[in-house]
Amino acid sequence: MAEQRHLGNRTFNGLNLIFLGVAGFLTLFPFIHVMATSLSGSRAIASGEVFLWPVDWTLQGFRNLVEDGQLFVGMRNTIVITMIGTFFNLIATVLAAYPLSRRRLRGREGLLMAIMFTMVFSGGMIPNFILIKTLGIMNSYWALWLPGLISTYNMFVMKTFFEGLPDELEESASIDGANDLVALVRIILPLSMPILAALGLFYAVYWWNAYFNVLIYITSSSKLSLMMVLYQKINNVSETLLSTGGGSEGAMSGQNLTPEGIRAAAIVTATAPILIVYPFLQRHFVKGVLIGSIKG
Repeated sequence: MAEQRHLGNRTFNGLNLIFLGVAGFLTLFPFIHVMATSLSGSRAIASGEVFLWPVDWTLQGFRNLVEDGQLFVGMRNTIVITMIGTFFNLIATVLAAYPLSRRRLRGREGLLMAIMFTMVFSGGMIPNFILIKTLGIMNSYWALWLPGLISTYNMFVMKTFFEGLPDELEESASIDGANDLVALVRIILPLSMPILAALGLFYAVYWWNAYFNVLIYITSSSKLSLMMVLYQKINNVSETLLSTGGGSEGAMSGQNLTPEGIRAAAIVTATAPILIVYPFLQRHFVKGVLIGSIKG
């Protein structure tokens, strides 16, 4: 019986390893293929020879992205947008979720219904554009931060987390003379590191990938985000190839470029910073979860 159980465990573990290996390969395959394409020559890309390894190695796609320096400007702008936007998001989400999680708040049910209404209906793009223009914040990052100040879904997630904390924590703080703000800052927030880390990561990824609102509200080239800079680069290469008669299968004279190659280089450039930073964020995220579970 013990041998059969041991054989069953080994079989189960082996099947698990196979399944996880296949799942991991399917997850990594698109990025590996794009990376190989970004480092391959135009002939190999046009003939479909690139699979998981670069063919006719070249860095011309990346050189084309950085040659005018606009990429670094876009990277700097995106970092500013992401850091400040995430900071504002977390503050606004906490200040909205905490009072709504307290049952003693007057009109709480009506406020929750009104906020939930915004998850189904919105004013639309044109009224939002008119509002931003009327406020006089066109071509400024406030046009991005203010409309995206709070995610309703994230606010409800944080509200649910606050509701799960023991009421005795606030009661003991009120006995010691602490008001709601002191209780929030000194007691509730230190216990909320897991949810703050998770929502902060979600907000940061949203701002890093910000594209559509930048396209609508930002007109100055010096304020464009990384995604908009990459979009313009791809369009410029495609237009150059078409004007020179290269087509989608050709290459710019002397530069060994194709639209597919420049797109792949742009994808790698946009995702590489997140891939580099994410392991460090994940480490702090797991640490926050452990601290929160111990304190809770």
